[in-house]
Amino acid sequence: MTGVTGTGLRRTDSQEGVDTNLRHRIRAGDHDAFGELFDAYARSVYNHAFRLTGNWAQAEDIVSLTFLDAWRLRGTVDEEGGSLRPWLLGIATNVTRNTRRAARRHAAAVSRLPPAEAERDFADEVAARLDDAAELALVQTALTTLRRAEREVLALCVWSGLDYRAAAEALGVPVGTVRSRLSRARAKLAKHVKSAELPAGDGQMKGDRGSAVGPLREDKR
Repeated sequence: MTGVTGTGLRRTDSQEGVDTNLRHRIRAGDHDAFGELFDAYARSVYNHAFRLTGNWAQAEDIVSLTFLDAWRLRGTVDEEGGSLRPWLLGIATNVTRNTRRAARRHAAAVSRLPPAEAERDFADEVAARLDDAAELALVQTALTTLRRAEREVLALCVWSGLDYRAAAEALGVPVGTVRSRLSRARAKLAKHVKSAELPAGDGQMKGDRGSAVGPLREDKR
């Protein structure tokens, strides 16, 4: 017997059994299970964090903090269910919010210090990332028109490929809230990025999504 997920992929009962077994092992604090969880979803968490922050280093930090929080919150995992990806992306979203608040507090504290002598920055960016960063900058300009909640829904539904129900689970909000936030986000982006077409149906961007979603392809499990 098979079922259909929100992304249109068919799932077998055996796969659902694997997911349920992993949930039980995570709840029990099985270290090997967390290793499997990291291997399966670290890339997805990284891409999501990068889309929310637009910063490579911050995204890497958020991945580490997300899995640390996942270990701390392992007891909150439901015993029954499918993929743990929405749960992890929800944690990553909260970690990103906290990281931004901490960064604002730090910036405010630094602004009160006497100005330091300017120094030349000798840090070199990784060459392979330059083109991706330039393309992301164009998208980031449009994303600045969105509220935080709208950016989060856009990142989950459009870029990470979650359906409305999974996104609602990740954010802890009703499905209707996800729909309305995504609708507002699309309307705002349409005003600022005429060349980017966001279809109203399945929550996916038309054409090659690679330039807008970051450098790594992720498994939509």
